[in-house]
Amino acid sequence: MAWTQQEVRELKEGRYLLLDEEPCRILSIQTSKPGKHGEAKARIDAVGLFDGSKRSVVFPVKHKVQVPMIGKRQAQVLSLTDTEVQLMDLESYETFQLAIDAESRAGLAPGAEVQYLDAMGKRRIMRA
Repeated sequence: MAWTQQEVRELKEGRYLLLDEEPCRILSIQTSKPGKHGEAKARIDAVGLFDGSKRSVVFPVKHKVQVPMIGKRQAQVLSLTDTEVQLMDLESYETFQLAIDAESRAGLAPGAEVQYLDAMGKRRIMRA
């Protein structure tokens, strides 16, 4: 698994972290002041990149979390079916298939270039 560690206080909105073994994009971070004997806490709201579900967690600001290594890559559409698209990575020339829905299929055509995310062994088309 491709990830690094980072302290919660170093995270920013729009960046990524792993929650429940799922790469998530951070929507918001609220920090509280430390108490007399405690330490500051951070509440993180995030949304999963591949499943779209919202997650919320609370960690101490010195807690280390896993941050996924996310690759944004370009690919060319080779072929389309009703449920799948076959893509070829423009750097490594690797071919692979991704499942798509009807909404995503409308913007795709053979020969078109798309940008996709590659994280934790999963892939998703971002834009055509």
